[in-house]
Amino acid sequence: MTRLYLIRHAEAEGNLYRIAQGHYDSLITELGYRQIAALRERFRDVHVDAVYSSDLFRTRTTARAIYEPKGLPLHTEPAFREIGMGVWEGKCWQELAMTQGDLLHRFNCDMGNWQVEGSETLQTVLDRFIPALERVAKENDGKTVAVVAHGMALRMVLGTLQGMTMEELNRTHHADNTAVSLVEYEDGRFRVIFRDDNSHLAGTDLSTFARQSWWRNKQGREVGVYYGPMTEEARQELTDGGARVPEGGEQIAVRFDQRTIGGVQLLPEGEIGWYYLLPAWRGKRLGVPPLGQVVYRCRGQGLEYVRLHCGDEQLRPFFSKLGFVPTQGDGMALYIGYKERATI
Repeated sequence: MTRLYLIRHAEAEGNLYRIAQGHYDSLITELGYRQIAALRERFRDVHVDAVYSSDLFRTRTTARAIYEPKGLPLHTEPAFREIGMGVWEGKCWQELAMTQGDLLHRFNCDMGNWQVEGSETLQTVLDRFIPALERVAKENDGKTVAVVAHGMALRMVLGTLQGMTMEELNRTHHADNTAVSLVEYEDGRFRVIFRDDNSHLAGTDLSTFARQSWWRNKQGREVGVYYGPMTEEARQELTDGGARVPEGGEQIAVRFDQRTIGGVQLLPEGEIGWYYLLPAWRGKRLGVPPLGQVVYRCRGQGLEYVRLHCGDEQLRPFFSKLGFVPTQGDGMALYIGYKERATI
């Protein structure tokens, strides 16, 4: 018999910025690294013989919580990737809810009938994931293995291994970041012992889901911000709200429920010139997702840092929590490259 721990990766950029991430190679967030530390402690006294993950950065980094302390190598397997999102990759969930609501409903509640241009299907994911999992189980007969993979893929795979019908599978809940499931494989059959356990995050402020509400909605619908160009109308809305909208650079309007509530100015070489929400919209967890628009744009330009100047001592902790570190003077910088941290 082989015991297999199936683990969802720690919080990554798409989870924080509320952006669809399938095969897109996103980074772990500051909260995600703290979740990895909690996962490391959970497995401190758990015997593991081998560790596998998908080949994406967010799973490889999460897997370090297990293989590094135990002195094991990491085996990467592309078959354990998240479902490929096609043209949805990099789109914010709120925009998809507004423009393709029926398809988003299928993605959350009728996965067997979801597909967009360039994406995989549920069956494609099952056809690559489950045979690879069976191969790993057979190669490690009598051993204990950890496999770090992705939320939607694991949701579909675990439900299938439990023998659920498609209707039942679509009603299963989503798993928190670093949630752990245990599966046993014996005599050619899988048996799910438990699934989606995030007890190692209990009693802390580490749960991603504790900070979000979309997963409580049966439709899985987002209620958040979306983006567009800074039109004259958008600029006027912000001016009427008391903002001083700067000129120049790439201007991104932050919108909520058909209203412009803030904006971002991106200058050359990855510098944020202006990052703003109207006062009435602060403190509602709407200020973080717009950073994702900057990160994705800068990474697409081949840049490794996002930079800004912040002389306001009250604002600096906000950016610090997002991973910005002090540089010269009042400067701050966020690393968005793929160099791994020396320690986690």
